[in-house]
Amino acid sequence: MEVPGLAHNITSPLSPCEGMIKDLSLDAIQLCERDGSKSQDGSISEMEELPVPQNIKISNITCDSFKICWDMEPRSKERITHYFIDLNKKENKNSNKFKHKDVPTKLVAKAVPLPMTVRGHWFLSPRTEYTVAVQTASKQTDGDYAVSEWSEIIEFCTADYSTVHLNQLLEKAEVIAGRMLRFSVFYRNQNKEYFDHAREVQGNRMLPSVKDNSGSHGSPISGKLEGIFFSWQHRVQHRQPPQDSPYGRHRFEIRADALFNPDTNLYFGDFYCMYTAYHYVILVLAPKGSRGDEFCKQRLPALDISNNRFLTCKQNEEGDGGLVFHHAQDVILEVIYTEPLDLALARWLRSAGTS
Repeated sequence: MEVPGLAHNITSPLSPCEGMIKDLSLDAIQLCERDGSKSQDGSISEMEELPVPQNIKISNITCDSFKICWDMEPRSKERITHYFIDLNKKENKNSNKFKHKDVPTKLVAKAVPLPMTVRGHWFLSPRTEYTVAVQTASKQTDGDYAVSEWSEIIEFCTADYSTVHLNQLLEKAEVIAGRMLRFSVFYRNQNKEYFDHAREVQGNRMLPSVKDNSGSHGSPISGKLEGIFFSWQHRVQHRQPPQDSPYGRHRFEIRADALFNPDTNLYFGDFYCMYTAYHYVILVLAPKGSRGDEFCKQRLPALDISNNRFLTCKQNEEGDGGLVFHHAQDVILEVIYTEPLDLALARWLRSAGTS
């Protein structure tokens, strides 16, 4: 059973949880303080015989929900009418300060059988550490509450986006992808030192590295998937890759069919924006049966390589019958190739813009 209400800092009549709190007055909710002390107007009081939750256990954790249960002494157990749950984001230097600002974290639930599901994307972020403590309460005939002491504080971390959430992102990205444009090469810009290292230390190969944490906070590929980043945007009027790149002046350019062909699986990895008008889609190219392919099969939505809104590989019905490639125009596409690549496969260009 889901938690039916929130109990702290609920000040807006437009709160998404307003209609869920039916048997608690707003005043009583706002006075649910962590120390369990009696409020100035006496709306919450302590009652020693109410049992304190013990041995709190968190399970079935997703990106926006978890189950919670605990043990209690049998004394006065029948008098418990509500649970007060204090849920707080664990502060750290990498916390996402752009999401869920000033969101209530005091939850009020009727005393339902345990375990109890706590669910809510408006106060739970994916891949985020939280602390939780629980208090039992008994609603009195005059509307006041007798409460127990707070339990011990437990820490847990929410999960990555599930395939359900990723499919929701996929559907949003499809709406704005735009028309498809033809292309023939993938490219990767880096500085001279990067390619020198690949030649001299890595056996003339570019090796996959762990993806950084850019993109959606809950993306299952961030900080986990290993791959090599490529682009294939081009200047529409010239049908060529852009001259400049912020990543470096040296460009590795490779024929599209070397990375993307019927022996390659294509996965949707992420859809996000950078607080601008630009929207980004991350796709993953993984040779069938590779380690990267197995990673993606378990976590990401698979795309039909010949029929999707972002990147396609089809048999050319005219000419030599080879492969033709198209990419979406209205989103910035980023691709991650999951396997090492020999530098001998490429031809080299030097970007004339940035250093």
